[in-house]
Amino acid sequence: MSSQIRRYRLKVRAERQAETRQRIVEATAALHEEVGPARTTVAEIARRAGVQRLTVYNNFPTETELFDACGLHWTNLNPPPDPSAALAMGDPDKRLRGVLGPLFLWYRKHARAIEHLQRDRLVMPAFDAVMRIRMDQQLAQLADALSSGFTQDGRRARLVHAAVALALDFWTWRRLANEGMSDADAATVMVGAVRASAHATRLGSSVDARESQPGAGRKKRG
Repeated sequence: MSSQIRRYRLKVRAERQAETRQRIVEATAALHEEVGPARTTVAEIARRAGVQRLTVYNNFPTETELFDACGLHWTNLNPPPDPSAALAMGDPDKRLRGVLGPLFLWYRKHARAIEHLQRDRLVMPAFDAVMRIRMDQQLAQLADALSSGFTQDGRRARLVHAAVALALDFWTWRRLANEGMSDADAATVMVGAVRASAHATRLGSSVDARESQPGAGRKKRG
C-alpha cells in the first residue's frame, strides 16, 4: 500500500470519527435542552446519534468531557450577548442597564434550556464543574466590571457587588418574568436595586461613623 493511499484512508477515518463525535454532541445538546442533563441517558444519546452506546463511551470516556463538548457546542450556537459596548459607557447606571437588557432577552429566548441546566447542576457535580467554567466565571467577571463603577470602597464594594451579581443571575430574571415584567422593566428594577444598595450603604456608613464617635447616643441634659 502506498503512503498516499494510507494517508487518504487515515484522513477519511478521521473525518468519520469527527462526524460521529459531532452527532453525539448534537444529540446530547438537544436532550439537555429538552429534558435536562439529569434525565439524559447514554442510550437515548446513542439512539439519536445513530451509534452504539459503546461508541458514545469511546468518544467521551468521562461525563465531564461530554458535558464540556456539549457546552461549547451549545454556546457557539447560542452565544450570550457581547457586553463590551455597554461596558464602555461612562455612567454606571447606563452601563448596567446596557448589559441587563440584552442579557435578559437572551435568558427569555433560551429560558427552557437554561432552567434545565441550572436545575440539574445542583445534583450533578461533574456538570456543575463545567457550568462554573462555561457560565459562572463569565458572570463573575461581568459583576466585577459593573460593580466597580458604583463604588471602590471596601465594605460598600462588597455589598454593591452582591447586588450586581443578583441582578445578573438567571433566577432573578425568572422571578421578575414570572411577575409579568418585560425584560426592559426587569432591567429597570434591578438597576434601581443596585443604585439603592450603593446609596443605602453610604447612608449606613455615615450612621456607623456618627454612632462610633465619643458620646454618641447620650442624651443632652436640660
